[in-house]
Amino acid sequence: MKKTNPLCFVLILASVFSLSCCSVSEVAQKTKKGFLDGSSYVVDKSKKAYGKSKNVLGLGKSKKITVTPMTVEKKLFGKMPNGDQVSIYTLTNANKMQVSLLNYGGTVKDILVPDRNGKFANVSLGFNTVEEYMEKSPYFGCITGRYANRIKDGQFTLDGKSYQLAKNNGPNHLHGGELGFDKRIWDAKISDVGTGIVFTRTSPDGEEGYPGNLRCTVTYTLTDENELKVEYEATCDQATVLNLTNHTYFNLAGEGSATILNHELTLPGAHFVATDETNIPTGVEKVDGTPMDFRKATAIGKRIENKHMQLKVGKGYDHTWLVPSTGEELSLAAILRDPASGRVLEIRTDQPGIQLYTGNYLDGTLVGHGGKRYAFRSGLCLETQVYPDSPNHQGEDGWRSCVLRPGETYRHLTVHKFTVD
Repeated sequence: MKKTNPLCFVLILASVFSLSCCSVSEVAQKTKKGFLDGSSYVVDKSKKAYGKSKNVLGLGKSKKITVTPMTVEKKLFGKMPNGDQVSIYTLTNANKMQVSLLNYGGTVKDILVPDRNGKFANVSLGFNTVEEYMEKSPYFGCITGRYANRIKDGQFTLDGKSYQLAKNNGPNHLHGGELGFDKRIWDAKISDVGTGIVFTRTSPDGEEGYPGNLRCTVTYTLTDENELKVEYEATCDQATVLNLTNHTYFNLAGEGSATILNHELTLPGAHFVATDETNIPTGVEKVDGTPMDFRKATAIGKRIENKHMQLKVGKGYDHTWLVPSTGEELSLAAILRDPASGRVLEIRTDQPGIQLYTGNYLDGTLVGHGGKRYAFRSGLCLETQVYPDSPNHQGEDGWRSCVLRPGETYRHLTVHKFTVD
């Protein structure tokens, strides 16, 4: 009897697997169906294919295969005063990392990641109820827009026409106004491909004083590489100004931990945007010889009490650093590390700037979803964006345009990658 070549056996097995496995689009559609039914979907197609292959080869039930599920789950989180439902969407990857999102404000509520010993903790500050987000939130985890950061005196001129916006931050306009994108219910659906949620809404002409009907899409995707990708797209039927970002407060030691001052931060930018006492830009300056120099990993608390004028006007760090372009699609914007837990956050983006805010107005009065009070500087933000007050610096050298015109598409991609050391 002629013996079977072992290599042939392997090729036959590979062929059977190839014929048995489902396509990416099939998995996506099944995931979508499970999501719409209000339950999570476990990708078990490969298990069935493996079992079928064993039967074809006459191997019986001698071995089992384990497939770690990637899931999307939807639940009711609460209701708005008018009765509109607020849902929470929980994404889980193959490594058991989880990201929870609210359709209220397109908000990142939870980010559960392991430390160097495999212990999971939520590293995102937030609340347990819709009411707290509505009444108390200092922009925890939300999409900020139409214009993230500040616009001087709430005014700008575009194509010869002047626009007056709300002054909701001293004399200036901040994060889209009194009822910005953070306070709106977004439409939500599961991504067609991948483990993610797509948020959409149309901001009508004149909303918060901005011109044009703006159609926005923000997609959050969780990968098996422990990356949270945030993709923004927008179009408008009139010329407008736009700057979208996410405003998550991070504490890599776990939300509710006392401080972020022992976190080590790297910002590769050699320049930052200096500001006046109202946080409006006065110019772009070098970081050399200042406490704004984070080109080498430095503890955030090491120089935060320095007498430097910029730390005085910001009450700590509340500034935009320029992101050095690498010529690739995404450039390294920041690396944040917690030495105690070993958790590391790396941020890459296609935006020209990243705003560091060190929780200078947290004061212990807010109680988070973990039941602990959020103390002074117990969370920090790293917001990728164009520079503050860009609508009033149109056409200036070094300032990327924030103007969106009909026929154009605004695009912004930022990737947050979580690892341990």
